[in-house]
Amino acid sequence: MTKIIMHGCNGKMGQVICGLVKDDPNAEIAAGIDITACNAPFPTYTNINDCDIAADVIIDFSTAKAVPAVIEYALAKKLPAVICTTGLSDETLKMMEDASKVIPVFKSANMSVGINLIASLLKKYSDVLYENGFDIEIVERHHNQKIDAPSGTALMLADAVNEGVGNKLEYVYDRSRVREKRTRNQLGLSAVRGGTIVGDHEVIFAGKDEVIEFTHSAYSKEVFAVGAVKAAKFIAGKPAGKYDMQSVMEEI
Repeated sequence: MTKIIMHGCNGKMGQVICGLVKDDPNAEIAAGIDITACNAPFPTYTNINDCDIAADVIIDFSTAKAVPAVIEYALAKKLPAVICTTGLSDETLKMMEDASKVIPVFKSANMSVGINLIASLLKKYSDVLYENGFDIEIVERHHNQKIDAPSGTALMLADAVNEGVGNKLEYVYDRSRVREKRTRNQLGLSAVRGGTIVGDHEVIFAGKDEVIEFTHSAYSKEVFAVGAVKAAKFIAGKPAGKYDMQSVMEEI
């Protein structure tokens, strides 16, 4: 039984995760933390430092500014941390890097198993297509409330492609400023924002007279919650170090 502290338990993703764990015989929410009080069947706290509940792991799905306190808490409690929040500053990322020398720290740009499987395939096979003359573009679509572009997932996929081809590619985010043909070493990233799109990503390999696409569509936030719970079960009891969904994929 994996006992989880849910940081951000009253947020949309926190509520989804708590709902999943409720029906999971191998996990339970030991406590919840959120700046707004919530009615829950487990102890809840509005201040993370007031939480003295024993647990195996803490999951964070909150805001970027709240993550440093989560890392400090995890270090103090010697607790593995699954950080699902995105848009982290360089200072926070450095803090997580340092923390991983003492405790297990899990971080992934996308918690979906499907997205991470695609990233694995891209690392392995992008070079085959690139060396055969295929141009590479990534298109991502999200809801109209998303403030960052391109998405962290799009950048993760771009990095997977680039690693696969030996880091030969230059990322291009806007072609409107320069009127010229694309070059072989470019990887274009385009962002669409509208409606309630949860998250669509396309990695396009366009060659002579043929196109190959890797596509992923998320129809609900539950796919990310499932990944977060998998990550929590995976990292509980692991030695200090840095972990991500690729680590989890190796055990699936």
